Amino acid sequence: MPEANPKGGPDDLPPIPGKRYFTIGEASDLCAVKPHVLRYWEQEFSQLSPMKRRGNRRYYQRHDVLVIRQIRSLLYDQGFTISGARQKLSGQEAIEDTTQTRQLIRQTLCELEDVLRILRN
Repeated sequence: MPEANPKGGPDDLPPIPGKRYFTIGEASDLCAVKPHVLRYWEQEFSQLSPMKRRGNRRYYQRHDVLVIRQIRSLLYDQGFTISGARQKLSGQEAIEDTTQTRQLIRQTLCELEDVLRILRN
């Protein structure tokens, strides 16, 4: 029997709620990484730059959460190094990356299923 991925794959991540901003704790839960890892990734990846407000509190937007999931996939699932992941994200192929597209499709399906459940009730 195949061994399960201890870190969880992209399919194990919860759907992204339809809100505008997420705290570092919420982003951490949505992406299955610790808050200190997110703070480190902000230093390593220019694509990841949450808004900072009062007292340097971070607020991540939906696109930030998708970038975090993409970074997580590159590092944990695909075996890239930080440097390799940085190059992949900054390259032209990052624009057409299927990981992000799959996440958006999965998210849309979850939202549509919620609407269908509401309509049936």
